[in-house]
Amino acid sequence: MRTLTEEKRQAIIDAATQLFQETGYERASMNEVAKRVGGSKATLYNYFTSKEELFETIVRTYSTRFLTEAAAELSTPEAELLSLENKLTRFGEKMMHVLTGGNPALQIYRIVVGEAGHSDIGELFQGSGTKESMARLADLMADAMQKGELTQADPALRAKQFTALVKAEADAMLLQREPPDCSPARIGEMVRNGVELFLHGASFRKDQ
Repeated sequence: MRTLTEEKRQAIIDAATQLFQETGYERASMNEVAKRVGGSKATLYNYFTSKEELFETIVRTYSTRFLTEAAAELSTPEAELLSLENKLTRFGEKMMHVLTGGNPALQIYRIVVGEAGHSDIGELFQGSGTKESMARLADLMADAMQKGELTQADPALRAKQFTALVKAEADAMLLQREPPDCSPARIGEMVRNGVELFLHGASFRKDQ
């Protein structure tokens, strides 16, 4: 029975994910999800009480769980042995997997960006794990400042600035109808570029 329940739940998630990608968040309806799954609307609501809850589940499934994992890794005993540069690189690679991976994550992110100005989708996205991940990253920044590895500043602002630098190239892809696939090597290059600029800036150094 449990297996059937999990299969049904996953079928709902799959159908809703496809629907959101086709129509966007605002135009999607629970009625249409129920039709695609092949069950009643009442059954659908037994699994998800609202479209908002269903969307949050999809975001956590395909997008923010990678950020959550990345944030959790920052405080592991293994991570304590890494340099700040390596910690930021690992976090950046996880984040970029969300934006460029071969799952619906990129399309979901594009939906959020496109509809945030006229719906609550941005707040839903933030509440689906992004805030917690950024808070963990801000803690890392604060710790690095205390150790003298970074100059004193607002840790939360530094966390935002870091993620903006790392995904700067990927954000440009959102404007393309068919974003190109990124190889692990290309993702690594983009992350290294962002980490390098964040830690060392763009001004000329004699050791370059």
